Amino acid sequence: MDIKQIQELIKFVSRSGVNEVSLEQENFKITIKTNQNPVYVNAAVPAAAPVMAAPAAPVAAPTPATAPAAAAATPATEDTSKYITIKSPMIGTFYRSASPEKPSFVNVGDEIGTGKVVCIIEAMKLFNEIESEVSGRIVKILVDNASPVEYDQPLFLVEPI
Repeated sequence: MDIKQIQELIKFVSRSGVNEVSLEQENFKITIKTNQNPVYVNAAVPAAAPVMAAPAAPVAAPTPATAPAAAAATPATEDTSKYITIKSPMIGTFYRSASPEKPSFVNVGDEIGTGKVVCIIEAMKLFNEIESEVSGRIVKILVDNASPVEYDQPLFLVEPI
Protein backbone atom coordinates (compact mmCIF):
# COMPACT_ATOMS: atom_id res chain seq x y z
CA MET A 1 0.00 0.00 0.00
CA ASP A 2 1.51 3.34 -1.00
CA ILE A 3 1.12 6.77 0.65
CA LYS A 4 -1.66 7.88 -1.75
CA GLN A 5 -3.75 4.83 -0.84
CA ILE A 6 -3.17 5.50 2.86
CA GLN A 7 -4.21 9.13 2.40
CA GLU A 8 -7.40 8.02 0.62
CA LEU A 9 -8.14 5.61 3.46
CA ILE A 10 -7.67 8.42 6.00
CA LYS A 11 -10.05 10.62 3.98
CA PHE A 12 -12.62 7.80 3.89
CA VAL A 13 -12.41 7.23 7.64
CA SER A 14 -12.81 10.94 8.46
CA ARG A 15 -15.77 11.36 6.08
CA SER A 16 -17.62 8.19 7.02
CA GLY A 17 -17.96 8.82 10.74
CA VAL A 18 -16.40 5.45 11.55
CA ASN A 19 -14.32 5.56 14.73
CA GLU A 20 -11.72 2.95 13.79
CA VAL A 21 -10.70 0.99 10.69
CA SER A 22 -8.21 -1.86 10.56
CA LEU A 23 -6.90 -3.21 7.27
CA GLU A 24 -4.61 -6.21 7.01
CA GLN A 25 -2.93 -7.45 3.84
CA GLU A 26 0.15 -9.54 3.12
CA ASN A 27 3.05 -8.12 5.17
CA PHE A 28 1.03 -4.99 5.93
CA LYS A 29 -1.36 -3.91 8.68
CA ILE A 30 -2.82 -0.46 9.33
CA THR A 31 -5.26 0.82 11.95
CA ILE A 32 -6.73 4.31 11.71
CA LYS A 33 -8.57 5.76 14.71
CA THR A 34 -10.45 9.05 15.05
CA ASN A 35 -11.68 11.03 18.05
CA GLN A 36 -15.27 10.95 16.80
CA ASN A 37 -18.09 9.25 18.68
CA PRO A 38 -18.11 5.60 17.56
CA VAL A 39 -20.47 4.46 14.83
CA TYR A 40 -20.74 0.70 14.66
CA VAL A 41 -20.77 -0.85 11.19
CA ASN A 42 -20.57 -4.58 10.51
CA ALA A 43 -18.85 -5.16 7.19
CA ALA A 44 -16.83 -8.02 5.78
CA VAL A 45 -13.63 -6.61 4.28
CA PRO A 46 -12.28 -8.53 1.27
CA ALA A 47 -8.51 -8.99 1.25
CA ALA A 48 -8.03 -6.84 -1.88
CA ALA A 49 -9.99 -3.68 -1.08
CA PRO A 50 -11.78 -1.93 1.81
CA VAL A 51 -15.58 -1.75 1.79
CA MET A 52 -17.00 1.77 1.63
CA ALA A 53 -19.80 1.86 4.23
CA ALA A 54 -22.13 4.77 4.88
CA PRO A 55 -22.28 6.12 8.44
CA ALA A 56 -25.07 4.67 10.53
CA ALA A 57 -26.14 8.02 11.98
CA PRO A 58 -26.42 11.37 10.19
CA VAL A 59 -24.02 14.11 11.18
CA ALA A 60 -25.64 16.85 13.22
CA ALA A 61 -26.13 20.11 11.34
CA PRO A 62 -24.84 23.36 12.87
CA THR A 63 -27.31 25.13 15.07
CA PRO A 64 -29.12 28.09 13.51
CA ALA A 65 -27.64 30.41 16.16
CA THR A 66 -24.09 29.86 14.85
CA ALA A 67 -24.89 30.16 11.14
CA PRO A 68 -25.91 33.88 11.18
CA ALA A 69 -22.87 34.77 13.30
CA ALA A 70 -20.57 33.13 10.75
CA ALA A 71 -22.39 34.85 7.89
CA ALA A 72 -22.08 38.24 9.61
CA ALA A 73 -18.31 37.81 10.02
CA THR A 74 -17.73 36.83 6.38
CA PRO A 75 -18.22 40.28 4.74
CA ALA A 76 -15.59 41.83 7.02
CA THR A 77 -12.92 39.39 5.79
CA GLU A 78 -11.14 39.36 2.44
CA ASP A 79 -13.03 37.81 -0.50
CA THR A 80 -11.26 34.51 -1.13
CA SER A 81 -13.78 33.06 -3.59
CA LYS A 82 -11.47 33.75 -6.55
CA TYR A 83 -8.66 31.72 -4.97
CA ILE A 84 -8.08 27.97 -4.91
CA THR A 85 -7.40 26.47 -1.49
CA ILE A 86 -4.75 23.80 -0.99
CA LYS A 87 -5.94 21.71 1.95
CA SER A 88 -4.20 19.26 4.23
CA PRO A 89 -4.68 15.66 3.08
CA MET A 90 -3.98 14.34 6.58
CA ILE A 91 -3.61 15.09 10.27
CA GLY A 92 -0.09 15.95 11.36
CA THR A 93 2.46 18.72 11.84
CA PHE A 94 2.91 21.28 9.06
CA TYR A 95 6.44 22.26 7.98
CA ARG A 96 7.29 24.87 5.33
CA SER A 97 10.78 23.45 4.65
CA ALA A 98 12.61 20.12 4.72
CA SER A 99 14.70 21.23 7.73
CA PRO A 100 15.22 24.43 9.75
CA GLU A 101 18.38 25.28 7.78
CA LYS A 102 16.76 24.87 4.35
CA PRO A 103 14.64 27.48 2.55
CA SER A 104 10.85 27.21 2.48
CA PHE A 105 9.32 25.17 -0.33
CA VAL A 106 7.07 28.12 -1.29
CA ASN A 107 6.58 31.73 -0.21
CA VAL A 108 3.86 34.29 -0.86
CA GLY A 109 4.15 35.42 -4.48
CA ASP A 110 5.80 32.22 -5.74
CA GLU A 111 4.38 30.57 -8.84
CA ILE A 112 3.67 26.87 -8.48
CA GLY A 113 2.73 24.14 -10.90
CA THR A 114 0.97 20.83 -10.54
CA GLY A 115 3.23 18.38 -8.70
CA LYS A 116 5.37 21.05 -6.98
CA VAL A 117 6.08 20.24 -3.32
CA VAL A 118 4.52 23.02 -1.22
CA CYS A 119 5.11 21.68 2.31
CA ILE A 120 5.73 18.62 4.47
CA ILE A 121 3.27 17.12 6.93
CA GLU A 122 4.70 14.86 9.59
CA ALA A 123 2.31 12.11 10.62
CA MET A 124 3.37 9.29 12.93
CA LYS A 125 7.11 9.97 12.40
CA LEU A 126 6.66 9.90 8.59
CA PHE A 127 7.43 13.06 6.64
CA ASN A 128 4.96 13.34 3.74
CA GLU A 129 5.72 15.78 0.93
CA ILE A 130 2.51 17.55 -0.07
CA GLU A 131 2.37 18.34 -3.77
CA SER A 132 0.19 20.99 -5.37
CA GLU A 133 -2.71 19.74 -7.45
CA VAL A 134 -3.17 23.20 -9.02
CA SER A 135 -1.09 25.78 -10.89
CA GLY A 136 -0.99 29.39 -9.83
CA ARG A 137 0.58 31.96 -7.52
CA ILE A 138 0.69 31.61 -3.71
CA VAL A 139 -1.38 34.46 -2.26
CA LYS A 140 -1.46 33.52 1.41
CA ILE A 141 0.02 30.90 3.73
CA LEU A 142 -2.68 30.05 6.27
CA VAL A 143 -0.68 27.92 8.75
CA ASP A 144 2.37 28.73 10.87
CA ASN A 145 5.48 26.57 10.55
CA ALA A 146 5.60 23.56 12.93
CA SER A 147 1.88 23.90 13.72
CA PRO A 148 -0.50 20.96 14.03
CA VAL A 149 -3.01 20.64 11.18
CA GLU A 150 -6.24 18.70 10.80
CA TYR A 151 -7.49 16.75 7.80
CA ASP A 152 -8.94 19.09 5.14
CA GLN A 153 -7.62 22.22 6.91
CA PRO A 154 -6.78 25.02 4.45
CA LEU A 155 -3.01 25.50 4.12
CA PHE A 156 -2.50 27.87 1.17
CA LEU A 157 -4.55 30.22 -1.00
CA VAL A 158 -3.55 30.09 -4.67
CA GLU A 159 -4.51 32.56 -7.39
CA PRO A 160 -5.00 30.61 -10.63
CA ILE A 161 -2.86 31.79 -13.54
